[in-house]
Amino acid sequence: MSSALDATDATDVLVVGAGVAGLACARDLAAAGVSVRVVEASDAVGGRMRSDRIDGFVVDRGFQVFNTAYPQVRRRFDLKELRLRPFTPGFLVHTPNGRLTFCDPTRRPRTLPELLSGRLAGPRDLAALGLLSARDMLLPPGRLKRRPDTTARTAFADAGISEEFVERLFRPFVAGVFLEDELETSSRVFHLVWRSMLRGTICLPTGGIGSVPRALAAGLPEGALRLETPVAGLTDHGVLTAGGVEIPARAVVVATDPGPAAALLPEVALPDYRTVTTYYHVVARSPLGEPTLLVDVGRRFLNTCVLSDVVPSYAPPGRALIATSVIGRGGQARERELRAALAEAYGTGTDGWDLLTARTVEDALPVMPPPHPLTRTTRVAPGRYVCGDHRATGSVQGAMASGARAAREVLGDLRR
Repeated sequence: MSSALDATDATDVLVVGAGVAGLACARDLAAAGVSVRVVEASDAVGGRMRSDRIDGFVVDRGFQVFNTAYPQVRRRFDLKELRLRPFTPGFLVHTPNGRLTFCDPTRRPRTLPELLSGRLAGPRDLAALGLLSARDMLLPPGRLKRRPDTTARTAFADAGISEEFVERLFRPFVAGVFLEDELETSSRVFHLVWRSMLRGTICLPTGGIGSVPRALAAGLPEGALRLETPVAGLTDHGVLTAGGVEIPARAVVVATDPGPAAALLPEVALPDYRTVTTYYHVVARSPLGEPTLLVDVGRRFLNTCVLSDVVPSYAPPGRALIATSVIGRGGQARERELRAALAEAYGTGTDGWDLLTARTVEDALPVMPPPHPLTRTTRVAPGRYVCGDHRATGSVQGAMASGARAAREVLGDLRR
């Protein structure tokens, strides 16, 4: 895959970037009978969706989950092959007065008494949440997309959910979903994501989140993917690699991370992105014992999870792997502060926890304030296209849907 390129590498369409957007685009183009090549600067596919092995542990590059309800997921994957392991259908909230459990009672009926106990919310808030959830789950997606776009905070107020309940439940949870804790994200995006959570199962592949792009890449034609092939720029007839080789192509699709995309297509307006850092700690045994996300009402961290409770093979036998994410960049001082917060949240000492590694993802998720366009054209200029999560909802679904749209628009233009 990393051998030298030459003039024989001319192709109908060249996709720059082997993240899930670029791979989805290339798969659709190949399925339509168009010759396609994918060039990737790094040594593996996946972009921000990659997994590493460190001392026997599986470490995803930033905490990520896989949602089975996404339409692109159902269309493109054999879920059995990914060997998915589910999280519980809910999450835990650490508060100064103890831990609260929020769980979908339609999936876990035994949690209904705790939900109705009033510790989490009163009857009015539970009724408002139930109505909001029923609408999001049952309305066609097109109806949700056409609703007025406000902020997520305004959407909760419009639904009749009290500020107290928002602060106790939604603000800490949504912070981990959208990497922002002011509830400024588009309400349309929130409703669509909430719908997917209600209708699907949140999981992790047994082999790590990197299994997802690897499964996409496995469906490409033989020889279509070239790794370790960075692109220096676009030319009138294709692209120029960093090695000085021009690859001719009738059309070029830029499907890279925001930084490289901006360099290759400076005329494209890209959104700001949010940065997240995930710390991976190793302990002798799980301090939780269940595959559940834990969030903090004080918002000292976005979320924390014992990954080996979800997928035992993420850690060697006799060890447990804990992932905790925070907004922005990390550092030693922040990790020390984080240990104190985790000691409270898990109810155990953390001085003996070993820091395995930390992963900072600079361009983890696009900023999506209202009004946020849920879809937009991928065309930039004749023969030039761009796709990625920044063209849709910032999710795996959005990235692959953007790749699919790029393929449709390329095919339409090539056939004119």
